[in-house]
Amino acid sequence: MKSLRVLMWMLIVATGCGLQTRAAEPQLVGHWPLRGNADDVSASKLKTVARDVEFNIAGPGAGQNTAARFNGRSSLLEVADANPLQLGAGEFSVSLWVKSNESLDDVPGDLISQYDAATRTGWHLGLYSHGGVTNAQANSRQLHFGINQDRIDEQFKDHGQLGSAMYVFSLCVHNGRLYASTCHAGANETGRVFRFDGDSRWTDLGSPDKANSISAMAEFNGSLYVASSKYRLAGSGLSESQNPNFGGKVYRLGPNNEWVSCGTLSPETEAVGGLVVFKGKLYAGSLYKPAGFFRYEGGEKWTACKTPDGKRVEALTVFNGFIYATSYDEGSVFRFDGENWEHVGKIPGATQTYGFAVHRGSLFVSEWPQAHVFRYLGGTNWEDAGKLGQELEAMPLLVYNGQMYGGTLPLAEVYRFDSGQQWTKIGRVDHTPDVKYRRAWSMAVYQGRLFVGALPSGRVLSIEAGRNATHDRELSAGWHHVAAVRETNRLVLYVDGQQVSESSRFEPSSLNLTNGQPLRLGFGAQDYLNGDLSDVRLYRGALSPQHIERLHNAAR
Repeated sequence: MKSLRVLMWMLIVATGCGLQTRAAEPQLVGHWPLRGNADDVSASKLKTVARDVEFNIAGPGAGQNTAARFNGRSSLLEVADANPLQLGAGEFSVSLWVKSNESLDDVPGDLISQYDAATRTGWHLGLYSHGGVTNAQANSRQLHFGINQDRIDEQFKDHGQLGSAMYVFSLCVHNGRLYASTCHAGANETGRVFRFDGDSRWTDLGSPDKANSISAMAEFNGSLYVASSKYRLAGSGLSESQNPNFGGKVYRLGPNNEWVSCGTLSPETEAVGGLVVFKGKLYAGSLYKPAGFFRYEGGEKWTACKTPDGKRVEALTVFNGFIYATSYDEGSVFRFDGENWEHVGKIPGATQTYGFAVHRGSLFVSEWPQAHVFRYLGGTNWEDAGKLGQELEAMPLLVYNGQMYGGTLPLAEVYRFDSGQQWTKIGRVDHTPDVKYRRAWSMAVYQGRLFVGALPSGRVLSIEAGRNATHDRELSAGWHHVAAVRETNRLVLYVDGQQVSESSRFEPSSLNLTNGQPLRLGFGAQDYLNGDLSDVRLYRGALSPQHIERLHNAAR
């Protein structure tokens, strides 16, 4: 009896000193091996319906018939809402294998999600590419894991002005870092590229060219590519730059932050409007007349391609097998299949089109002079998705933690798309006095936050919705094991058994994810998955790094 009392006293003391017993093993609440069918083989036996999914695909390692293929257009697995899927404010984990192709003609798409867009509550894990964010391909094949319960920062965080820049033309996330390109007004000033080092610290990587702007940015073949422009500031209601040098050139960031010339599009090209990667090739379009569209052949060689009836193509993105392009020559959208252009519709009331986003499986475009956004319905048909406040121009569009966001002119405001035609103002990123136009022009997702670049302040700001862990590197083609874990107060991402990212900390009770939506594999806030999945598992509880490593090693 005395020994029992001593043992109880020792346990009480240990607990009071902060020692804890071993946490309970995570509970498997859903398991879809995808071996020839969509069945959940866990004890939950969750009802799962497959749509346009191809089974009996070779999986990771030596696995035959162990994966399912998703076509990027309509494929998904939908799991009916059930008690085991109500994750609340507790810990949970996802483990899966994913394969994307080397040469893409579409955004990669979402992996798994359970999210209610109406209440902005739930979670998602996706492989995200953001193209046509005005001049930039802002994110390329990067893993984003987000949770939310309608939470957003109260105000934007200011990360400072980039040197003497007036205009943050492009933001691009490459190899774990955020890059920004700029326009400068002085007669002896040239466009520059900056690398973000945190807070308001930026490293100036210099001027690749003599022109006043570095306008477009994209990741291609593992490197950062940038393009130059002689930007006409009068188009933004400002005094023209006296720098006389034409742009129209493309550069690659080489070793030791040196700029390597990749040639000139053509002698007549004054400025580059956009860069895009399509089916393993890099393309570029001219910002000003004469219209030009070019394909990169390596070294310093560019081949001139057709243009749509001699019209300029500006913002460029890929979607469902085509390059889509906006135009400043008319309020239309065009698409390119690699050989020929096709007119896919005039936007009602628009005289210019500006930016793209792929959201919930549809392509959206922004325009001037009404600041409306339109959703593509196919053929030449576009549906009005609403107006951003009382603004005149909607410009960048980007999907971030479940919702689409847009930037505007003349007040440089940022709006969130909720549903139908409803947009909610989130904030303003430029307060420069006594100017005609202010622009929220560039956007990218980095370190779990939405970054926005502005004109004419030349500043970059950011905001966070919910909590997000982002792997800010392009995921290479082929099979990878991915694990996403909601721990008590942070999110953690793993790739191939190694931790690659974590979110900022949060109060667990502030993010209750319970909602009535189905769980979807292969679909979410951006698009249908264009790739393969294998061995998808959902756990209640946080997987340990050791458990995740075992799951990764099991299929090698």
